[in-house]
Formats: sequence, C-alpha cells, structure tokens
Amino acid sequence: VQLVESGGGLVQPGGSLRLSCAASGFAFSRYVMRWYRQAPGKERELVAALSSDGVTTYYADSVKGRFTISRDNDKNTVDLQMNSLKPEDTAVYFCNAVRGPVDYWGQGTQVTVSS
Repeated sequence: VQLVESGGGLVQPGGSLRLSCAASGFAFSRYVMRWYRQAPGKERELVAALSSDGVTTYYADSVKGRFTISRDNDKNTVDLQMNSLKPEDTAVYFCNAVRGPVDYWGQGTQVTVSS
C-alpha cells in the first residue's frame, strides 16, 4: 500500500497550490479520502474529506471557500486545490485513506506560505 503526496512548496500569501496524492495497493474507490495537516507544535487536523463516490465533502471552517478536494477513481488520485493561501496554512499536509478500521497514511508534503 502506498499513498504518495506531491505538489507542496513555498508560495506567497494569496497564492495557490494544488496537492496531489497517488494511491496504490488497495481498492481506492472504496475508501474515504482525507487531507490532514500538521503545523509545528500543533496537533494534526482534518482539512478536507471526500466520500468514496466523490459526492460528499467535508471542509474545516478555516479552509471553507478556499480549498477544494477532488478525486479520480480511475487514476487512483485525490487532489487538494488550495487558493487564497494564508501564512497560517503553513504545515505538512498528509493524505489519508480510511474504510472502517483500515487506515492508510502518506508521508506528507510541506506547504509554506510566506512572503
């Protein structure tokens, strides 16, 4: 099983980034996909989630209207489009797949929002 995140980097406030997570080794289309983030000294927090069929979404209040989660069940990928980025969005972003008690994590990708 692998979840590999990409797309992180350094961006100025107000800018955009698109994170992508490539999944392999499990039945991707049956799993809820989530993006979490963890800033230095803080707990990991759920940013966005998407149901297995791509219909139902969840967003943390802090990112509503700025971030969009999407998935491609043919390509086994889940993306996080991040717009209007703020310094407080700086964190390591993790991709997570969950189905019942089964839980997979990626290694994370760093997002830094700074001028």
